[in-house]
Amino acid sequence: MKISPTLAFFAVVSTLAYIGLAVWGLGGFAAYFSHGALVVVALATLVMAVASLFTEVNLSSGEREDRANRWVIWAFGVIGVLSGFLPAYTDRIDFWTFGGEGVRWLGALLFILGGALRLWPVFVLGKRFSGLVAIQPGHTLVTDGIYRNLRNPSYLGLMVIAIGWALAFRSGVGLVLAALTLIPLIARINAEEALLRAQFGWEYEVYCGRSWRLIPGVY
Repeated sequence: MKISPTLAFFAVVSTLAYIGLAVWGLGGFAAYFSHGALVVVALATLVMAVASLFTEVNLSSGEREDRANRWVIWAFGVIGVLSGFLPAYTDRIDFWTFGGEGVRWLGALLFILGGALRLWPVFVLGKRFSGLVAIQPGHTLVTDGIYRNLRNPSYLGLMVIAIGWALAFRSGVGLVLAALTLIPLIARINAEEALLRAQFGWEYEVYCGRSWRLIPGVY
């Protein structure tokens, strides 16, 4: 698979910037890398960035796009920047923090599990996975494998990543930011499901009737 230079550049820069915000927030490299769990989180972030280069994720508007939903990209961006810095900063000044190294390691574990859940569906969908809410050429509905019982596994992975990141810094503020992520996330899910329902009709309705939106057994 040919790796896009633009995608590679964006992945490298955004990943280093995200880790850099956390390092800055915690007070420097020595402070950040003195915690084994945070070293694991940084390495996991880099691995996820490299793995994303081998997916077919794109920003194509395809055959049909819900352009009204583009605001969520900016919302995710703002929350992402705040999440990169604030949990680490509140960890440094010991504001609304809890637990000790055990909580950090739990956060690192959730971060890794969430990353795997986030990327797995991206590989499954291939070119159908777009950063935009869009129907791609030759778009087909996937209802088996990881999608058998859960319609949005990648979004669940995103939430697990956010919670894991917050716990890695023992940050109550980080958990609040993770919760705020649900606002644009649910808006995104609503837009995607409306578009898929319009595209696939009864087939999608049947699928919705036997699957969960985001959290198995809950929602």
